Amino acid sequence: MPTGFWGGLLHQTGLGVPVLPRASSSEKRWRRRVTTTRLARTSGPARARRRSTRKQQSRPGAERAQPRADTPTHRGPPGDMAVLKLADQPPLIQAIFNGDPEEIRTLIYKSEDINALDTEKRTPLHAAAFLGDAEITELLILSGARVNAKDNMWLTPLHRAVASRSEEAVRVLIRHSADVNARDKNWQTPLHVAAANNALRCAEVIVPLLSSVNVSDRGGRTALHHAALNGHTEMVNLLIAKGANINAFDKKDGRALHWAAFMGHLDVVCLLVSQGAEVGCKDKRGYTPLHTAASSGQIAVVRHLLNLAVEIDESNAFGNTALHVACFNGQDAVVSELIDYGANVGQSNNKGFTPLHFAAASMHGALCLEFLVNNGADVNVQSRDGKSPLHMMAVHGRFTRSQTLIQNGGEIDCVDKDGNTPLHIAARYGHELLINTLITSGADCTRRGVHGMFPLHMAALNAHSDCCRKLLSSGFQIDTPDSLGRTCLHASAAGGNVECVKLVLSSGGDHNRRDKCGRTSLHYAAASRHYQCLETLVACGICINATDQWGRSALHYAAASDLDRRRRQALEPESDGVQAEREKEAALCLEFLLQSGATAGLKDKQGYSAVHYAAAYGHRHCLELLLDRGESHQEEADSPSARSPLHLAAYHGHAQALEVLLQGAREVDQGDEAGRTPLALASLRGHMDCVHTLLSQGASPHTIDTQYGRSPVHLAVMNGHTTCVRLLLDDPDSVDLVDAADSQGQTPLMLAVAGGHVDAVSLLLEREANANMADNHGLTALHLGLLCGQEECIQCLLEQEASVLLGDARGRTAIHLAAARGHASWLSELLGVACTDPPTLPPLHDRAGYTPLHWACYYGTAPHMDIHAYRGVAFFLLDNVNVTVLFIQKNCSSPVSLPVLASPIWRRGHEGCVEVLLEQKGCRCIDGNPFTPLHCAVVNDHEPCASLLLEAMGSDITSCKDAKDRTPLHAAAFAGHVDCVQLLLSHDAPVDAVDQKGRTPLMMAAEKGRVGVLEVLLTSTDANLSLTDNDSNTALHLACSNGKQDCVLLILEKLSDAALINATNAALQTPLHLAARSGLKQAVKELLSRGASVQTVDENGLTPALACAPSREVADCLALILATMMPFCSPCSSGAPSPGSLLRQLPPQHVGKALAGAPPGATVPAGPRAPRSPRNPSGPSSEGTTENDSEDSETF
Repeated sequence: MPTGFWGGLLHQTGLGVPVLPRASSSEKRWRRRVTTTRLARTSGPARARRRSTRKQQSRPGAERAQPRADTPTHRGPPGDMAVLKLADQPPLIQAIFNGDPEEIRTLIYKSEDINALDTEKRTPLHAAAFLGDAEITELLILSGARVNAKDNMWLTPLHRAVASRSEEAVRVLIRHSADVNARDKNWQTPLHVAAANNALRCAEVIVPLLSSVNVSDRGGRTALHHAALNGHTEMVNLLIAKGANINAFDKKDGRALHWAAFMGHLDVVCLLVSQGAEVGCKDKRGYTPLHTAASSGQIAVVRHLLNLAVEIDESNAFGNTALHVACFNGQDAVVSELIDYGANVGQSNNKGFTPLHFAAASMHGALCLEFLVNNGADVNVQSRDGKSPLHMMAVHGRFTRSQTLIQNGGEIDCVDKDGNTPLHIAARYGHELLINTLITSGADCTRRGVHGMFPLHMAALNAHSDCCRKLLSSGFQIDTPDSLGRTCLHASAAGGNVECVKLVLSSGGDHNRRDKCGRTSLHYAAASRHYQCLETLVACGICINATDQWGRSALHYAAASDLDRRRRQALEPESDGVQAEREKEAALCLEFLLQSGATAGLKDKQGYSAVHYAAAYGHRHCLELLLDRGESHQEEADSPSARSPLHLAAYHGHAQALEVLLQGAREVDQGDEAGRTPLALASLRGHMDCVHTLLSQGASPHTIDTQYGRSPVHLAVMNGHTTCVRLLLDDPDSVDLVDAADSQGQTPLMLAVAGGHVDAVSLLLEREANANMADNHGLTALHLGLLCGQEECIQCLLEQEASVLLGDARGRTAIHLAAARGHASWLSELLGVACTDPPTLPPLHDRAGYTPLHWACYYGTAPHMDIHAYRGVAFFLLDNVNVTVLFIQKNCSSPVSLPVLASPIWRRGHEGCVEVLLEQKGCRCIDGNPFTPLHCAVVNDHEPCASLLLEAMGSDITSCKDAKDRTPLHAAAFAGHVDCVQLLLSHDAPVDAVDQKGRTPLMMAAEKGRVGVLEVLLTSTDANLSLTDNDSNTALHLACSNGKQDCVLLILEKLSDAALINATNAALQTPLHLAARSGLKQAVKELLSRGASVQTVDENGLTPALACAPSREVADCLALILATMMPFCSPCSSGAPSPGSLLRQLPPQHVGKALAGAPPGATVPAGPRAPRSPRNPSGPSSEGTTENDSEDSETF
């Protein structure tokens, strides 16, 4: 069954229209006036911020306010001392609240605990300070009360005294060393509390003792913020006079002016502005004071700010202006004022919503809408998703406002981007009155919306029977399908309202009508678990065993009902009780279908019956009902699918369904099409309960699949399901599974290491897994750990004394791989293990003779990798060295990453590895393959590694030659690495050493076109340009032959021997022959200017001009033409063309080669072709380079 079947239907109803929360008609302002029994808290301003943004959550185009993590919430006022009964308090507390100093003295004399704590850790001194009784406060302090004691909210007695506005108590506490900088849990100081409670005299006492009045609390708010929020003008004036920063901002960039404007404290706003507050300031979300005042309807503040010439259409981070915010909150007086001052009524926010959209959606936006419409707002403006104001009204059912828009020209059938009209939206949300208004105004009931659905589809799908009745009364054709062939009866069955189903049926709906997938309304009702709808449809005679295009009946869908459970749980997790109730509903529907004659053994086109679907979706009750039918056992045996219900239940982790299935006589070790048993699938997915259930029922852990030969233990460790591995290995008969190998020779330990599952590796090693076993490629678990970069797994293997000297099929040990990986710490540890016994490092050569030092130098930075996957095997082609690493890609429940590719170790450089290796005694000499480590380093431009080698082994190694007699300088010149060439030259590398082909590094650089290397060799050394290779080619010949024009020009510039210009190689070709044939125009010009002979013939008798001929036939033709033309080509003939000009005029395809000086009518003798020099091109190309010219076509 396709998992998207029912989800697709639900998606079709998701119109994407945001829903407005219903706000209270009389919302309280966030005014935090604290009396003597309540402390001012930071939550005051914090709530104010949330107040200004909370109403905008879930609204169209509105910004969504996030909860403030820095503002704690309290169950009640933290300082309220009246929450406890006074009679239940200790005698000392009662005496303090009774104001009886004599009683207090008596109790103190009787050794009453002066610092006793109540449940909130408050002391008697807190109570005295709370009451503001200076006499009792001093009495307690003199009797030993701790003056800076903190309660569970970290409030000190000074906080309490300030909150009570008791100047005398504050003076007493300060006189006895009370901490004026003490902070509570919200980091509020006594000055914050004084500012919030307008304790002006207390503030005057505290401020002189402070280093700064700009101390902020946890939310970043200063005392000025608290004073402005609560409208304490005198306190604001005092703080400003004492140096308060008037533009200080909190953690959300809110300033004191924002809070004063929001609360409507006009006097404070005027004072702040007069003292230099920035009237256009913005918080982090772009709100200005005008925005905040407009949102809370503070008309006086709005008018004052407008008179200050603030930008009236300034937008916040969401594109909303003050007019947007006012309409959003239904502040009609502010809307009128803003419009009078010239606010743009048509300005759009970031989502394309205008103030009219907000007024249409807001609960209290009726008057706002009137003002906007009367002042020219476009009633048909659409947002980016195509929503018009009428669409927004339809979401919330504002039918009275809809009349206003329609009367003012609102397009009643306008469509959004999904094709839905306001009537579709109203039908979806069940607004019957609005539907009536729209239909009366001429809305088209037959207009198609999303997926071709009609408004009646919407109403039926969302179970609004009254809306369906209203839409049916408009004369709609009941069986008209949507674009997917679904009628209103399909939608009613999916919606689950039996009244809608009966209404559609009574209106003539065809109960046997099928959609484009062949499903009837019974399929939809069964999949949605709507029992009453099923009863109604069956009673009207619907075909109960009708199948869709996949061969599935309603019984299949009932067995697999609740298909959208995973998506629903992802949005909002459900309790076990809710899930059990849904399963019972599904079982009730399935039982009814069975009783009504549904065939339990009916199979779909994949061979799955209802039992399969019930098992796959874990419906235990449905399984019990189906298995009670006698035909259920027979249908499984006849199923063409190899996947049994057991396989499906085990794969999806339904242990209870497995228990039901295993009660019958079923083969518990039956394999699927890949030979995997239910136990293997449960192990692969890590379903521990299913593994336990299957093992208890006799499932064998020794079974292997037919594709890779893996047991359940292999499959469990592949994905790191350690608990399942433990269950499997706890079986007494499973001892041999620890080291069981699959068809690739891989053991569970290898798979666990390759996947980096440390817990599984530890468990297998505890069960004495053999760490030295090798797979078919000779790789051990240690090899795989190194290749995959599994550090912790490697450590576990080394602790179990895994051998570091075992080689793979190519003789490469773990030390080789650590060196290639460039991990110096691993390499050092492996070498330490290898040198333990015997104490010296044994010879480490792979089958090609390469040592770890070769590998470290060759992969000095980041190796070039290609990956080819074949049946789970990834081959890492490390240039010319094949390293095979096995990964389990196909059967993993989650994708397996290859950490070797992304690991920063590859990019870290291998100098550390080279240093570690050179510290070993046996590594300071040239050993193994004659292509030395120095060759490896310089050919890949690893200069740091080369420097280490030269420093450790001396300059003599620059003369070492490989099997083809090439020195390291040859390798560096071949690759064109200038830095390495300079390094070698600084260590006296032989410049004129020749390889088996007789070529020097200079020739190799010229042949490969390495201009930088060539320039270094020509300018910094005495390289001999006259040397020739085995074919008598000089460096100039090689550069011309391979089309390297820059090298040719550079050699000619440095050339001192003019005889080399006309030097010939073994084929009697001069550089001019080769340059002309390669199409090197500048090189030819330079050679001719230096006296290159145009008459020299090669061994085939071709001059440089005729050597350009692409074929022998062309050369023959050219020879005949030239022989005929020669008598008319005298240089003395006035106006006669020269042979060269005639050749230039001939088309390229007619240019051939001919013998120089052949008489007219002579034929061209058939002589042998001149042998080409190495890399001689087959012909010139249009850019002057050769067809086969490629720097990567040949490896060193």
